[in-house]
Amino acid sequence: MPGPLIPVAPIEGFHAVVPAGGAGTRLWPLSRAGRPKFLLDLTGSGRTLLQATIDRLLPLTGPGGVLVVTGATHAEAVRAQLPEVGADDVLPEPSPRDSMAAIGLAAAVLEHRHGGDAVLGSFAADHVITGHDEFARAVREGVAAARAGYVATIGIEATEPSTAFGYVHAGASLGVADAPSARHVVGFTEKPDAATAAQYLATGEYRWNAGMFLSQAGVLLDHLADQIPPLAAGVRRIAAAWDTPARDDELAASWPGLTKIAIDHAIAEPVAAAGGVAVVPGGFGWDDIGDFASLATLLASSGTRTLGHDEEVLRIGADDALVVTSGRTVSVVGLAGAVVVDTPDAVLVTTRAHAQSVKAAVDSWRAAGREDLL
Repeated sequence: MPGPLIPVAPIEGFHAVVPAGGAGTRLWPLSRAGRPKFLLDLTGSGRTLLQATIDRLLPLTGPGGVLVVTGATHAEAVRAQLPEVGADDVLPEPSPRDSMAAIGLAAAVLEHRHGGDAVLGSFAADHVITGHDEFARAVREGVAAARAGYVATIGIEATEPSTAFGYVHAGASLGVADAPSARHVVGFTEKPDAATAAQYLATGEYRWNAGMFLSQAGVLLDHLADQIPPLAAGVRRIAAAWDTPARDDELAASWPGLTKIAIDHAIAEPVAAAGGVAVVPGGFGWDDIGDFASLATLLASSGTRTLGHDEEVLRIGADDALVVTSGRTVSVVGLAGAVVVDTPDAVLVTTRAHAQSVKAAVDSWRAAGREDLL
């Protein structure tokens, strides 16, 4: 069971890494390549998902403790949204090379700036988390496990046999005093079918994999050097030039050749098989807002069904309809579970049941050459 809650205070030597990438295609046309979901306020809080992520991490790191890795095309917008994060702590990547290159680059920059013992925690820019005290407790235990030499992950309590998430299989207790709830990871499983997910849930030994990883920078990069030597050497080479005038030349020479792979496949799975990964249970609320169905559920939990101008929305026989409006009047009649997204240049009409299929619309418009819509 999770230990007692600990007051939020900076953790000495801890640095947060926030990979801010992806286009959020299942939230099209609200989320676009030029303005992805992490730059949007999808909760009606007045803060974008990225800003909310930094809001909960800065108290744990203290000033100057957050690095944001984002695409070069988004770097200016990220800096504008995050005046509390130093300009030098926003790391633009020239092109997407998946999560391992992004997190590896941040780890290498931290290693170069602060030494290999610096502990980093990687947290996605576009997740919604509630229960910040519990989140802080889990991060503290993750840092303790990382200082014991493990790659740690925070596993989310599985509340249903979801097929939309990967799973972490927890084994025996880790035996680290400052991480009493941490356990060894037996293995990771990609998104299972419904029957397998139900079996996992029944055992009580599986948690959702939210992609939160903590490790000492040197440990992470040494594991990477064992698994994919050219990738480790590449990010270390770029990091050595990062704070010098040679950065752009080194990026141009090395970045395009870096292996494109997720951290789950590059590090988490093989290192877990060798006994080097720990999981800390996270009892906080978590949502990755993966599609309009999850967005509708999230908004409904706070009594909201509309993003935008609620006074311009009429529902008749469609009380649960999710409507995103840019100001035009929208009427939804007799369509239970409807999703209507009205933007200045595109309109989406679907249902919660078909929310995962929205990506197919993006793919179809791309195939039609309509880059202006993407």
